[in-house]
Amino acid sequence: MSVAIITGASKGLGRALAWALAERGWDLVLDARTGPVLQESAAAARARGARVVALPGDVTDAAHRRELVAAARELGGLDLLVSNASALGAEPLVRLEALAPDGLRAALETNVVAALALVQEALPLLRESGAGTVVAVSSDAAAEAYETWGGYGASKAALDQLAAVLAVEEPGLRVWAVDPGDMATDLYAAAVPGDGDSRPAPESVVPGFLALLDARPASGRYAAAELVPVGAAGVLGAEGGR
Repeated sequence: MSVAIITGASKGLGRALAWALAERGWDLVLDARTGPVLQESAAAARARGARVVALPGDVTDAAHRRELVAAARELGGLDLLVSNASALGAEPLVRLEALAPDGLRAALETNVVAALALVQEALPLLRESGAGTVVAVSSDAAAEAYETWGGYGASKAALDQLAAVLAVEEPGLRVWAVDPGDMATDLYAAAVPGDGDSRPAPESVVPGFLALLDARPASGRYAAAELVPVGAAGVLGAEGGR
């Protein structure tokens, strides 16, 4: 039975991915800061047939990270680590001239430092898996210059670089930075309140993540919207240079 840790799994993309993996027979360790909502997400995953350990907490807390990895070990190991938990740095987002240094530090701590620290904690289990995989949930703001998205985008660009270097240092793993694209999530609503434009539901991008898991292409950076299930050619296209 495959085991995954998914951070930020109480809502949005993390929850949607957890439910999809549960339907595929994965066992799950789920993290989020909002305990009651996380328990609801976990219950729905269990109803889909998964063994689920739901651990409320903050990924910036070293003890919580150890708890997540220990729970995976109890379930039998760790095959997939999805770093999905994110912080904006300011809510709503602001121009760089108004971005508080403490806000930027908070975004970097959650999106970069904690993500790396969790990988470090999980590496022994991932190496033992035989199919160990790390997914760093990125953003197009990591590669494009959008007004007010500077701090968040910088943190995701740093996460992308960590993923790229990890792939070189750990050739036995698959390490993918994945840009899910625009989604209708609470994170986006907090970033840009009052934006009335319609956006896809998080569930709509999950097939791209599943396509990666099915095809297991080379480590690299991928855009979920460009991922398609393997066809006759058996090829998934990696992004170059984004």
